[in-house]
Amino acid sequence: MKVQDKDRENEMRRQRGFGLRLNLFFFSVFVIFSVIIVRTAMLQFVEGPELKQEAVSRVTRDIPMQPVRGTIYSADKVPIAYSVPTQTLYATPLKNYSNDEAGVKNRPELKKAVNELLAKFKELNPSGEQPTLEEMLGKDRLDLENIKHYGYMPRKIKSDLNEAEIAYFKEHKNEFSGIMTLEIVEETKRQYDPDSVAVQTVGYLSKFKSVRENKNFEFYQNIYKSQKTNPNPALQYLEDEIVGYYGLEQEYQKALRGENGYKRIEVTPQSMAKEGGTEEIVAPKKGNDIWMSIDKYVQTETEKAISSQIQTLRATHPYVSTGFAVAMEVDTGNVVAMASMPDFDANYYNTGSISAEHYNEIENLYVNGTIRAKAPDDQRNKAESVVYMGSTIKPLSVLIGLKEGLFGPSTYYFDKGITYLNESDKKGIKNAGGHFLGNINPRTAIEKSSNTFMIEKVGKLLLSKYGSGVIDAWDQHMKEFGLGVPTKVDLPGEQSGTMDYTNDKESLLTRMAYASFGQQGKYTTMQLAQYTTMLANRGERLQPHIVKKITDSNGTVVWKAPRTVLNKAEYPDEYWDLIQKGMNTQLEGSFDGFPYDYARKTGTSTQHIRGTDIDNGVFVAFAPRENPKLAVAVVVPEGGFGSQSAAPIARKIFDAYDYQYGLDGVPKKSLPQTNPDGTPIEGAEAAADGQ
Repeated sequence: MKVQDKDRENEMRRQRGFGLRLNLFFFSVFVIFSVIIVRTAMLQFVEGPELKQEAVSRVTRDIPMQPVRGTIYSADKVPIAYSVPTQTLYATPLKNYSNDEAGVKNRPELKKAVNELLAKFKELNPSGEQPTLEEMLGKDRLDLENIKHYGYMPRKIKSDLNEAEIAYFKEHKNEFSGIMTLEIVEETKRQYDPDSVAVQTVGYLSKFKSVRENKNFEFYQNIYKSQKTNPNPALQYLEDEIVGYYGLEQEYQKALRGENGYKRIEVTPQSMAKEGGTEEIVAPKKGNDIWMSIDKYVQTETEKAISSQIQTLRATHPYVSTGFAVAMEVDTGNVVAMASMPDFDANYYNTGSISAEHYNEIENLYVNGTIRAKAPDDQRNKAESVVYMGSTIKPLSVLIGLKEGLFGPSTYYFDKGITYLNESDKKGIKNAGGHFLGNINPRTAIEKSSNTFMIEKVGKLLLSKYGSGVIDAWDQHMKEFGLGVPTKVDLPGEQSGTMDYTNDKESLLTRMAYASFGQQGKYTTMQLAQYTTMLANRGERLQPHIVKKITDSNGTVVWKAPRTVLNKAEYPDEYWDLIQKGMNTQLEGSFDGFPYDYARKTGTSTQHIRGTDIDNGVFVAFAPRENPKLAVAVVVPEGGFGSQSAAPIARKIFDAYDYQYGLDGVPKKSLPQTNPDGTPIEGAEAAADGQ
């Protein structure tokens, strides 16, 4: 009985073991099939598209097709920068023609074909470009060593084809079957208004390969880095693609460029193009158009005014060579004129590069001196475009004194024409010309441009109030009015100016004394225009705009510049009334007969160069005084007194704006134009409309 029980127990143990092994087997089978099912699903739904794309990419390549760059228009609807069509001949080698054994063996047939091409170039366009055989085989054209191109990429071998060349190569595009394919591609070439309108503001072009690793062009550096990992052909920049270089061309590069199209071609295992292997073509997307607030008529009148004034001043100021002006609408912040003179022909850059001869001609002209320091074109002149404000700071100095409680609107000060910083100061600081002004108040201190009032009632008293913290207090006031901070104008490369009052090599007293009458801060003409606009609109620091709107290829507005208040300087109306009435500097000649009451302040900033003190002319104004419409700032380095050098330029800017738009809201071009004797001026309106 015991034996039977033991046998039964063993049998049950064997059955349990078998059941366990069987369950383990089925579980393993289940796990394996589950893994297979999941992996199959991954391959089909997740990795499948990637693998398919990878398989396609092994046999096809995408060749970018550049878009047509958008147009830059002036406010009066004149195309200032635009693209014109040009026909270009491309060739794509179909074999290996490099210097290896196989390539050398194939060379004779290629050379024969190229010589035939060269003969046709000469026959069809004898006055056009005639490249040599060596040039055609070199890296800049057929690039047989694939230095600049992948094997399957088309090579640009001749631009600006004439009608005879276009007709011939369209008909004979298969003439070199098995050697290379020929293709005529319609491209565009950038053209700029022949009147050279706002050249440094509009900008010009460069080749992508020239800027993609330039530390001064971080925008293009980032594009270059991102496209290495971004396969989207619409966003790929080609090495020889022309891109915006300075100015609006750079600032609005993405909007103007549009998007690449692409041609998908079949390639051989050796990465050479297959003849007739085009699989797909996606057309490029045209770039958007941008519309400036700069008016061509007002701009060209501004440029002519500066150029003419420079020539006039040279009789008495032989080193004067440059001039800068910005005109800004008080209500909107729109910039209607922005001139950095002398300028140049931007068409020098229309191919994306510039000849050595042309570069030598313009190397001191291409920088926009209204927003950054610009070296003069005359190397004897060491004055730059960013100069001390001079007396144009005095309305602000008075505002600061009033707000800080240093004096009141009716406070009087006896001006002796000179003041001393301390008892040890034997030289003293004088008013311009040493003028003795007698009893003056804050308003007349602005009008008569008293240096001594600013030193005694602003600089010294502010130092007494703040002690060692006076520089920070002064700096805060300056920045509130946009002096020492970017204006945020929509242009690249803007500078903030130079604040010499932060230089601790001089005493606090000296720095504050000179800062109070405009000899411790150098600012751009754009900053002066924004500052003047604040004086006109009573404290709103508006962001300046060069571009008013952007439209797509159908003319639909896709972006419009907003009116943006960067900050508001809060002062009582009584203070604004005072300084606006004080901006009444006596001017002789330049504003005679001006039909509007206007607010203005002349400035003469002193700079020590060539072992002597020179005077830079500065002038700011807005008009009309009541209900102001336009603010203007003008700087003429080494031009002498601002009233004589800069003010005449400002007058012509106001006149041009009044003619085109009307300082009172009525454009004078819409009115009958007459001579002083009342006779009509023939063609006056037509001449302006043609600008």
